[in-house]
Amino acid sequence: MDCIDRRERRMAQGTDISTQVTILKGGYYKDSVSAMEDEKLETLENSNQLKNGKPPRNVSVMRHCNSSAWLAAAAEMESEIGIMGIKSPPDERSGFLPVFRSGSCSEIGPKQFMEDEYICVDNLHEHLGATANFPSSGAFYGVFDGHGGTDAASFTRKNLLNYIVEDSHFPASMKKALKSAFVKSDHAFADAISLDSSSGTTALTALIVGRTMLIANAGDSRAVLGKRGRAIELSRDHKPNCTSERLRIEKLGGVIYDGYLNGQLSVARALGDWHIKGPKGSSCPLSSEPELEEIVLTEEDEFLIMGCDGLWDVMSSQCAVTIVRKELMLHNDPEKCSKELVKEALKRNTCDNLTAVVVCFSADPPPRIEIPKYQKRRSISAEGLDLLKGVLNSDV
Repeated sequence: MDCIDRRERRMAQGTDISTQVTILKGGYYKDSVSAMEDEKLETLENSNQLKNGKPPRNVSVMRHCNSSAWLAAAAEMESEIGIMGIKSPPDERSGFLPVFRSGSCSEIGPKQFMEDEYICVDNLHEHLGATANFPSSGAFYGVFDGHGGTDAASFTRKNLLNYIVEDSHFPASMKKALKSAFVKSDHAFADAISLDSSSGTTALTALIVGRTMLIANAGDSRAVLGKRGRAIELSRDHKPNCTSERLRIEKLGGVIYDGYLNGQLSVARALGDWHIKGPKGSSCPLSSEPELEEIVLTEEDEFLIMGCDGLWDVMSSQCAVTIVRKELMLHNDPEKCSKELVKEALKRNTCDNLTAVVVCFSADPPPRIEIPKYQKRRSISAEGLDLLKGVLNSDV
């Protein structure tokens, strides 16, 4: 009996099993402890998403890609991603310099009027002329989702960039310049006698100088970065029911009724809407100050998606990134990618105007992701094989 136990132990020693990993949605892996922590955070975030009437952000691509064409495409994309590890960020001293290419698409959708506006500037030097005070190459993109008319969205699209570059803090402190420009644009709109100051708009912008990208958001439009197939959200939807926004609103004397700020507006931040804000300088729960997010672009950052809530109401961030990456690998055209996003949102019966902007950071299409082969391999020692033969022969 003791001899058999020793042989069994030797058989076990001859078994070679590769390291096991925890598979995450989107084709990545972590150790089991960090995966459990992520799951807790995702559960809390998803409960907030459901309250806001949007799909959970961590649900797999397959569950959101409803049309038959994209079911097949998403399945193929997931098989291409496989179980790859997340690379560490490259050295900040690397020679990577983004090349800006963009495409856009805007559709009225099922609504009676089109109130969305957008702007795409791939080269700020050419757009602003020789007077532009830029230390390096730059680009600017924006999505403006209007409500109560088109005046606020149109005014903001035409003037916001000028307020940014003319600000005294630009370019030394771009964050201060952006915040100041949003407020200046809002106040200038209120003073425009020929325009309807009761109209309003959300504002989502991306200002890129060299490798530094600064996202500014006021409202419920969203910016999503495509990073080697992963969706990285760079903005937060400013809904009145969002915990931090609700606390800010209530502190300033506002109320939330059935998900609406003061029972009137479905967003917590916007430019315009001066019938709600009251006199300039007064404290008001409806804020025009943007939330900022700054990142340094690397080789892994492939593209940026900016869209109004008509897109995100029916599509998860990860699904949008999967669609765009798949399309870029086919034709490398950001214009066609934006049209595909809008087309897919219309198939899913969105209830709003639709605007999508896709910005690529390289002249080349995204590379095909190599899939490491993690397979369980088992071997048996010679002594173990002899033991197995003996057991089999004894049964004959």
